[in-house]
This record gives sequence, C-alpha cells and structure tokens, in this order.
Amino acid sequence: MALFYDPKEDLDLAKVKAVLDKAGIEYFLRREPVPGIGPMQVHVAEEDIPQAEKLLRKEELKKEPPR
Repeated sequence: MALFYDPKEDLDLAKVKAVLDKAGIEYFLRREPVPGIGPMQVHVAEEDIPQAEKLLRKEELKKEPPR
C-alpha cells in the first residue's frame, strides 16, 4: 500500500472515500504523523493508484463550472 491522498479536511476525506468506495478500490486510512495537518492519509495498493487518480480527476471535473 502506498500513500494516495493527503486530505486537508474531513469533507475532502469523505469525497475521496466515496470515489474509492464507488469504484471498489480498497484503501486504508492512517492518522497524520503530525497532529493538526489534516485528518487522515488515504493509502491504496500501488497498482490501484492510476485508476484512483483517474476517478478522482473525473470527479473534480464534474464539479468545475463550464467555460
């Protein structure tokens, strides 16, 4: 497992968890090494990182206003 995402707040963490859950990508959460930086770090299997990144980018594009 490798570090995939380091959210800065709980809402960001919830968004990432929802994307990974929907795709069936397994992950685990690890507390930040330094208190106060963010809630938890999201780790996924190294082979899942490209797919997880693609899904997260796709989710972000949905939320951008049209140009």
